[in-house]
Amino acid sequence: MPGRIRHQMVVTGPTSGPYAFGHDEGMTNSRPPKPSLAAKPLAAKAVQVLVADSGPIQSHLLSRALRGRRDFAVSSVALETSALHNFMQANHVDVVLIAGNHHTDLGLLRWLRVTYPRVSPVLLTESEDREFVVNALRSGARGIFLFTQASLSMLYKCIHCVFRGQVWINHEQTNYVLDALSDVPTLRVVNAHGRSLLTPREEQVVALVADGMTNKNVADELGLSEHTIKKYLLRIFDKVGISSRVELVLYAMSHGEHRPSEWMPSQA
Repeated sequence: MPGRIRHQMVVTGPTSGPYAFGHDEGMTNSRPPKPSLAAKPLAAKAVQVLVADSGPIQSHLLSRALRGRRDFAVSSVALETSALHNFMQANHVDVVLIAGNHHTDLGLLRWLRVTYPRVSPVLLTESEDREFVVNALRSGARGIFLFTQASLSMLYKCIHCVFRGQVWINHEQTNYVLDALSDVPTLRVVNAHGRSLLTPREEQVVALVADGMTNKNVADELGLSEHTIKKYLLRIFDKVGISSRVELVLYAMSHGEHRPSEWMPSQA
């Protein structure tokens, strides 16, 4: 059907296990099944799913669809921190489906990660924006599901996937994450008038130092010598009017302005 995701996938742990995940056909067995010694199969535990949605109609429809399956036990609450907290204090939850008619507040994901670290949040979203996807995963999302493009049967697989401790993202979202991991951070340092004080390379050095890296770590990250990094720091100290790494970190925290990363060749 046009418009559907053709390459929905999961990110798993070791790839040598008995199952391999690939395209949206789902899970294929890569080993011949072994004969079972059990007399009767054990009944699978129902996944405790909580639907948190800002729209009552959509919440009702989604919950009704999920309740049609015996492998899910479904409840629903409003998309509010207080409603989630009140419910989850009194009830066990495995997976939270977060859907809304507006851009999701990532603060809610961070709160879930800190307060209920064993719960797996899944964002049901229309957005596949790179920055949004990366920030959502950083904030604690275990799955990002494009509910306007993927089928309901894929959502069932997504829920089981994150319940097992895996991550559900498609190929394009995976590339976003890999690109973000390969980025070198920058931190724009400005004066009281908003004017940039440092060169782009010096800004990268400041960002890495502020992230707790040693001179050797910074040199390795940027492909430069440790001696070159020391010279950069001396120039930065002089421009900013400070005399130590501690002062530089404090200055960056109070005057720094984050911006998208850009890679610079080591000769720069």
